[in-house]
Amino acid sequence: MKNSILYFVTILSSFNMLLAQTAPKNTAVEIEKIVSGIQLPSIPNYKIDVTRLGAKGDSVTNCKAAFDKAMKACFKKQGGTIIVPKGVYTINGPIHFVSNVKLHLEAGAKIRFGSNLKDYPLVLTSWEGTMLYNYSPLIYGNNVENVAITGKGIIDGEAKNTWIKWKPLEEKDKQLSRDMNHRNVPVKERVFGDGHFLRPQLIQFVNSKNILIEDVKIEDSPFWCVHLLKSRSITIRGLKYDAQNNNNDGIDPEYSSDILIEKVQFDNGDDNVAIKAGRDDEGRSNVDTPSGNIVIRNCEFKGLHAVVIGSEMSAGVRNVYVDNCKARGYLKRGIYIKTNSDRGGYVKDLYFSNIALGKVEDCIYMTANYHGEGSGLYPSKISDISISNLSCEAASNAAIIIEGFPQQKVENVILDRITVNSAKNAMTLINTKNISVNEIVIGDKIGVPSSVK
Repeated sequence: MKNSILYFVTILSSFNMLLAQTAPKNTAVEIEKIVSGIQLPSIPNYKIDVTRLGAKGDSVTNCKAAFDKAMKACFKKQGGTIIVPKGVYTINGPIHFVSNVKLHLEAGAKIRFGSNLKDYPLVLTSWEGTMLYNYSPLIYGNNVENVAITGKGIIDGEAKNTWIKWKPLEEKDKQLSRDMNHRNVPVKERVFGDGHFLRPQLIQFVNSKNILIEDVKIEDSPFWCVHLLKSRSITIRGLKYDAQNNNNDGIDPEYSSDILIEKVQFDNGDDNVAIKAGRDDEGRSNVDTPSGNIVIRNCEFKGLHAVVIGSEMSAGVRNVYVDNCKARGYLKRGIYIKTNSDRGGYVKDLYFSNIALGKVEDCIYMTANYHGEGSGLYPSKISDISISNLSCEAASNAAIIIEGFPQQKVENVILDRITVNSAKNAMTLINTKNISVNEIVIGDKIGVPSSVK
């Protein structure tokens, strides 16, 4: 009896130590610290209506010149708001932001982009974790601050009959970009564009800060929808999505920090939120720019996966909080952390709470062996993760999967109050350490034991 008591005390002590290591004293306080440090853009009072500069919302007229003039007018005034009234505005070419500018789409306004390659200059960007020069994203800002996209209008990439046809043609260029990454080819020599087939993002801000994207609806992107690259102090609020093309991730923070994502209604052909931090050699050389201090709250998920970390995360991802979110439709996976043994880097200090999922393939999936890829030379470190108060209607494959490597185990994970009403497979743990479970119910609740007859 004495030994049994000692064993129980040891287990309880271990659980308490793990809880102290992984869970913050007060998640709500930690979230508010991040949110209070995010600066909203400060926009001067100057306003310009694009129709005064020749734009016509007739869906036919090319309004590129009018939008460029509006941006230049704001630049001369040291900032201002570009107003887009009700109508459908065709723009043959990208919108390039300058600092201190808000693009405001009134209710009933839609911006739709052309797809003539000659209209899109090459700019510094990245593609699946590798920095390079490629066709400009349709809305783009580099080294800007105090910028905003707001209003009840629609931003339409018009990609389903144009850019998306490049999907079957991209493999050669994708591999070329990765080879350049591995060989440390200077970024200025990584020039794509004409003769290549890497699709541009819909909205991208690079090396920028104090960014607000609020209320607009996003449709039909060529590639990722909103890409936040090497940027910080970002608020994304109230967006709505109907973006069903290949690789139509909703929001992709990469090498970015101090981000609030809230009250977003996702409906995407790919990941809803995918947090990234560079790929392989290049990412590992940028360890001073991890992605972190990210809050995702009060969102509704629908698409391929809800919240994803990786697979491009070589500079590290840390301090991510996901709270009070729910599914609004089918998801392949709810929480998905993925990396491989070529990435290196780390994923740590993640906190998921109050999550309600519907029907999924896998509810929680953490893997250091994504697609079975990797040389084994650079396994990633996954640790210090708390998932609490999560419910799921049904998992057609697995409720919980956690897999690391023998030499780099997934460790310090707390699974607390998780209910999955039905699942083909319950829980698989491979190469893990210090996994704590409490109140896990997978399938029907077990009542009192049956009597012996």
